[in-house]
Amino acid sequence: MPDSKSNLVSLHENVISDASDLSETKTPDENQSVQKRTMTLIGKNGYHDSEYINAAKIFQGIHIKKPKDRTLMRYGDGSLTPVLTFKDEYSQRVSYELAFSALKYQDLLEEILLDSSAYPCQSIPDELTSLLVVMLYDLQDRKFQAREISDEDEPIAEVQQIECYLHSFKTKLAGALARCRIKHDAVSIKSILPESLQKQEQRASALPLFVWINTLKISIEDVFSDLKKKGFTRAESVSNLDHYTYCVDQHCHDVLMFPPSLKEELLNLDLFTDSKLLLQDKSRSLAVHAAQALLSTGDDIIVAHVGSHLTIAHMSVLTNDSNSKIFVCGMNSSAKAAELSNLVSHMGCQNIQFLHEDFTEIDPTDKRIEKAKVILLLPQCSGLGVGNPIDFILSEHRDAGLLRDLLQGSVSVDKLSILAERQLNELSHAMKFKKVQAIVYCTCSIYPEENELVVKKALESGVEGDKIQPYRKIPLKLNLWKTFWLVLQQKDC
Repeated sequence: MPDSKSNLVSLHENVISDASDLSETKTPDENQSVQKRTMTLIGKNGYHDSEYINAAKIFQGIHIKKPKDRTLMRYGDGSLTPVLTFKDEYSQRVSYELAFSALKYQDLLEEILLDSSAYPCQSIPDELTSLLVVMLYDLQDRKFQAREISDEDEPIAEVQQIECYLHSFKTKLAGALARCRIKHDAVSIKSILPESLQKQEQRASALPLFVWINTLKISIEDVFSDLKKKGFTRAESVSNLDHYTYCVDQHCHDVLMFPPSLKEELLNLDLFTDSKLLLQDKSRSLAVHAAQALLSTGDDIIVAHVGSHLTIAHMSVLTNDSNSKIFVCGMNSSAKAAELSNLVSHMGCQNIQFLHEDFTEIDPTDKRIEKAKVILLLPQCSGLGVGNPIDFILSEHRDAGLLRDLLQGSVSVDKLSILAERQLNELSHAMKFKKVQAIVYCTCSIYPEENELVVKKALESGVEGDKIQPYRKIPLKLNLWKTFWLVLQQKDC
């Protein structure tokens, strides 16, 4: 351990200073974890029927429910948890993106449907209202042009019904949209969005893509060589990024940055489909690098949450040559364990062990983790500091309700209180492991209640007991993509 010290590192992303959470790639599901990524790009020509259905199911669960005296459209009771079936990673991503777009413009889309008299309609049951809204968003996004249906698309009766119905009202819908834009004096519907949401989207679209290199499959030098063959030029810094360029991150030697416009093209490169390059938010790469820097040869690490499987894999890659073991807590589902096992096996990771218990259920004196010197704690949080919410939801296995919270710009007091209490409980439990010499704590929250205040309460709780080296707080500010970080270190002996 460096200088024989123990460290508690708290990495905190603050969206008030323009958070930097960007794209995190979705880990493959159980049936596709070792298959190559396939992406059928449709773009402005429309989506597959199954993607409309999935987007409608997601929207049904996250749409803004109006007070009874303002309810003009009925969306069904939504009492059943929707079953989502995606044919591949790309279909999953676009389904969430379509649902989020419909959510952002829900008021506008409802106004268009009502103004055009396309709603209400006796032939369309309440259970299909979400599909009606989702498909209307896409129809206007295509400027009311007909959808190009792929030969591989399997038709779904409900989608065909709604599509025909919307096209029968196409002229009236376009007129209603034009009246809405005149009413709001809007050049485009984007300018109708709240200013806070517009700024958030501008930030997300301007920030680079972060990619880490799986050095178990390819060397960093070979990645540079491969990218050069594919027409990429290496830039000196992020300020020099321009289309087919990339640069090496200044904080993580195995992380590359690309222009955001290249996302779809990058994900189709064989470097990505072969799991040699992985698209993931930099906050997670910084967390695993911070943890790895605190390990000595033979030291083990505890990952308190399953969370992002890519984070676990990155931790494994960084510690591959140090004889360290990574203990992942909360693997209480055979399906979850199989999914992660398939992924890490495909990526070449071999030093990962699963613990069925949740982190707070593990005894600090448990013999299995007696060599653990670092705990990586990435607790569930409000997530309002993320830059790309879709990628965050998919990679972190988060509830789509985050999209509604982001749209509203806040979470309820009760929800924040529950999250903060859980985070304090987990951080306090981490501090009870007497042999552990470092804790890396990272959130994607804008709230002090989940960040500084949690750390402050944990330090003041006295849970360390007779630990020789008690923790102390040492603030450190890094102007890293306008992100705020806190670093806490323990006192010397």
